[in-house]
Amino acid sequence: MADTSFDIIIIGSGPGGYVAAIRAAQLGFKVGMVERDYLGGICLNWGCIPTKALLRSAEIFHYMQHAKDYGLSADNVSYDPQAVVKRSRGVSKRLSDGVGFLMKKNKIQVIWGEATIDAPGKLTVKASKTEAPKGALGAGSYQAKHIIIATGARPRVLPGLEPDKKLVWTYFEAMAPEKMPKSLLVVGSGAIGIEFASFYRTMGADVTVVEVLPQILPVEDAEIATFARKQFEKQGLKILTGAKVTKLDKGADAVTATIDDGKGKIEKLTVDRVISAVGVVGNVENLGLEKLGVKLERGTIAIDGYGKTNVPGIYAIGDVAGPPMLAHKAEHEGVICVEAIKGLHPHAMDKKLIPGCTYCTPQIASVGITEQAAKDQKRDVRIGRFPFVGNGKAIALGEDQGLVKVIFDKTTGQLLGAHMVGAEVTELIQGYVVAMNLETTEEELMHTVFPHPTLSEMMKEAVLDAYGRVLNM
Repeated sequence: MADTSFDIIIIGSGPGGYVAAIRAAQLGFKVGMVERDYLGGICLNWGCIPTKALLRSAEIFHYMQHAKDYGLSADNVSYDPQAVVKRSRGVSKRLSDGVGFLMKKNKIQVIWGEATIDAPGKLTVKASKTEAPKGALGAGSYQAKHIIIATGARPRVLPGLEPDKKLVWTYFEAMAPEKMPKSLLVVGSGAIGIEFASFYRTMGADVTVVEVLPQILPVEDAEIATFARKQFEKQGLKILTGAKVTKLDKGADAVTATIDDGKGKIEKLTVDRVISAVGVVGNVENLGLEKLGVKLERGTIAIDGYGKTNVPGIYAIGDVAGPPMLAHKAEHEGVICVEAIKGLHPHAMDKKLIPGCTYCTPQIASVGITEQAAKDQKRDVRIGRFPFVGNGKAIALGEDQGLVKVIFDKTTGQLLGAHMVGAEVTELIQGYVVAMNLETTEEELMHTVFPHPTLSEMMKEAVLDAYGRVLNM
């Protein structure tokens, strides 16, 4: 007879779920993890990782096309769409298999199927339609003192923009196209929409982005978003803000969109494919939450800073527990939740210290509050900026278009926010994240020696600029 009783059962094996499971195992808990589709969840299989593989192919293709800018020669540059997708899927499989290895290494029992919570401490798992990995338990009744919900999220569907997997895509279909579209409409300009717009434009498609809000990348600092928009438009992206798609008329192999530009003008646009990237919604259905009385807020599970719901013994982490819907937030939330269960008194999640990254060209990265948010909070601030054009490494790389921006509290010297656009800023942002976690002041940052020649020097220069001491501009 299989052992069906655990200290902790986690529902969902995405970044939040599997990291929480590993941390729980490290702390001596007996752990079960329920999954219905694929180990690693959306992020490893259909989200963060495979999109980065696609974008890497696009980046190399771009550089090959511009080889002469670097004194090189690359003639008749082309690509094989199926090979590009195959590489991306291979990267995902490698990482998904890696999660399976980590489960075995940490003696975490995988339970294959779809879970419903019957009561605190009790759940039923129904058989999954997908094949279970070797060694996984199957359908049945299970018990656990603590149940952590990590079921993630799925694409939001708007009326009239319902995906059909053929002409109207979500990120699932956009990630594995049977053929590359020659023209594309992307609805929504958040991270997902802009990343796909950037990928398909680089691969040669005629791309239009429609955003209902007045600013693309709505969660980013307005100055950074404006800079990024100019770069996108130089690349040939067509961007309509303050506009909305009111209707889609599908043909045999094309779609005609009706677009209201928000200024009284209606236009028609015919494209090969449409990508709906209007956000995601938490997977809260069919878990038994209503019967249990688990509180929901805006379609996600309400929790405190430690993953606790209003029902004792039931917790939630990651996308299903609300924004920001980011893998690294889910992972950290999972660790906090498990350590709190153990009684280790971890720090509660501080969402102001969660970085956000968008892997388009140019990249965008940020942490903390925007300049507008600082103004809304009536803060007295110092703003520092440094452009990539003033950095030797950026010029040597042929990547001199970008901007680093920092926001300090004028009274205390506290770093309130950092915002970047340009090459490799998704790697640079962590320096500011560490600084904010350590409550570093402007003086300490100015006394830090940054290596030369690196892009990271711009991080110090931006700080110096905020205090009238910039050296290289």
